[in-house]
Amino acid sequence: MARAGGNPISNWRAMRSVTILTGLVLSGLPILSSAAVSEIRVRTQSTGPNTAIQQERPPQTAQRFTKPAHILKFINDYREQKHPELVSEAVHAMVKLDLLSDPEKAGIYTGFLAGVIGENQTSAETMISSVFPLPPREQVVLIKAIAFSGLPEWKRLLSDFSERMPARKLLIKKYLYGDGKTLDELDPKDGPFVLDALWGNYFATGSWVPAQRIIGALALFQEQNDVEQRTIGAMVKWTLARNALHDKNLLDLAKSEMNHQPEAIRRDLREVIEAAELFETGRLRKEALAAVDDLKAKGPKRVRDWHTWGNAGTTALALGCVAAAALGQAQLGIPCVLGGALSTAAVKYLGPTQ
Repeated sequence: MARAGGNPISNWRAMRSVTILTGLVLSGLPILSSAAVSEIRVRTQSTGPNTAIQQERPPQTAQRFTKPAHILKFINDYREQKHPELVSEAVHAMVKLDLLSDPEKAGIYTGFLAGVIGENQTSAETMISSVFPLPPREQVVLIKAIAFSGLPEWKRLLSDFSERMPARKLLIKKYLYGDGKTLDELDPKDGPFVLDALWGNYFATGSWVPAQRIIGALALFQEQNDVEQRTIGAMVKWTLARNALHDKNLLDLAKSEMNHQPEAIRRDLREVIEAAELFETGRLRKEALAAVDDLKAKGPKRVRDWHTWGNAGTTALALGCVAAAALGQAQLGIPCVLGGALSTAAVKYLGPTQ
């Protein structure tokens, strides 16, 4: 307890933190970690007269990106509080946390980095340079991010940095002179990586363009003769609703798209909007689970064995998962999965009951 006569502001802050923690205990919520308590303390301090200035400051350096949850929160918050100067630090943390070692499972991160590079054209070269040194495996993510950035000079940038990535000359040549496709050229039907990359791009920019393409992927839910694509479509539908619960920009877009999408998509989009506005996503979750059951029963052999999904390249159950660390993953329905393969927790949650 603070001594009498101490700093009144410090005393107030301490009492505010104790009050918050007491409320959490009484409400039955899990006790927060010391890092989470520090985050709450920072947020409570921002209620003073200098709130606007404090909110624009970068996150505190201490323990900023030491856990995957820190990366997820940074990605989730980025479009509202953009700090491009922290992206290279985040990428280095991704490498250290082994989040980029399998590029096919790193669609979210690839799309996110691409979005940040694309929005910072004048400083793109400096930003890319700050990401180095980068191990050869992880360089694949950077190469794709440059190609996906949408910058008119992306080929020049990729060529300029090719000497720093000699182990990836073949992939670089594919994008510079071959059939390497940009994000705009990829089709969501090409697989879950594309959808994850689109979500990552949306998280970075808040732009309606990638979100519109995700909404267009609702058409996959109507694929009666392809259970794998129908499953992905079901997950798109469910995660769009879950994300729109907490993202007014996304909900506004969904409503706007009701005037432009074909009837087949409007039917599912109408259900997404209703579920988000009424906070009733349970039915869409059951619909998604039914699609998973159908996939396990009738899908290609490579996806029938549920227990192999934890190591597969698919991200069908993770599409668009907004990792709002401040809310807690449990409140999102299933553990959020970013960066690719299903987590063990998600497999246990949605897998067959033992």
